[in-house]
Amino acid sequence: MKMSISVDGFVSGEDGKMDWVFKSSDEESRAWAVGVSAEAGLIIMGRKSFHAMAPYWPSATGPFAAPMNAIPKGVFTQKGYDPTSSIADKDKNLPAAASWLETRVFNGDLAEEIKALKAGEGKPIVAIGGAEFMRNLIATGLVDEYQLAVHPVFLGKGLPILNGITEAMDVKLIEARSFPGGIVVHTYVPESKQA
Repeated sequence: MKMSISVDGFVSGEDGKMDWVFKSSDEESRAWAVGVSAEAGLIIMGRKSFHAMAPYWPSATGPFAAPMNAIPKGVFTQKGYDPTSSIADKDKNLPAAASWLETRVFNGDLAEEIKALKAGEGKPIVAIGGAEFMRNLIATGLVDEYQLAVHPVFLGKGLPILNGITEAMDVKLIEARSFPGGIVVHTYVPESKQA
């Protein structure tokens, strides 16, 4: 699980804006984020995040575009979803749109779907958003690693990521990495996943 959060634990402002994420971004932190994404065998997200990202990425340029467009995607929804509905007709023929158009839709039990994905062979599965999906994913107890990119900002209010946790969960810090713009990535693994 990879998520950008404010120092006070929000993933977006009260209005849903995330401009604060880009203020502290620097070349090194972007390279780290691209590297994490590029290592994935599957990028998973909730329906709302997919709906926001799919129209943007097929015609995007920049360092994130290549992994975001090349790596297969999975969207989790309880409502059913046609991933092709999020991509503009003018972009559907772009080569980069293929992985978005071919997104796997998962609408069964989240825990069972994640277990099945993890049982397969291959590269890591990286969960990237949104908040509701991440909270539900955390609740399954199936997250192997938490990569929390803490940005140097207090939002005061907004959309929290960790407010749905109902039981204490011990985690172990396995890496803390700081970047020139002030972002500190904390990588944790659940104590239950320790060998």
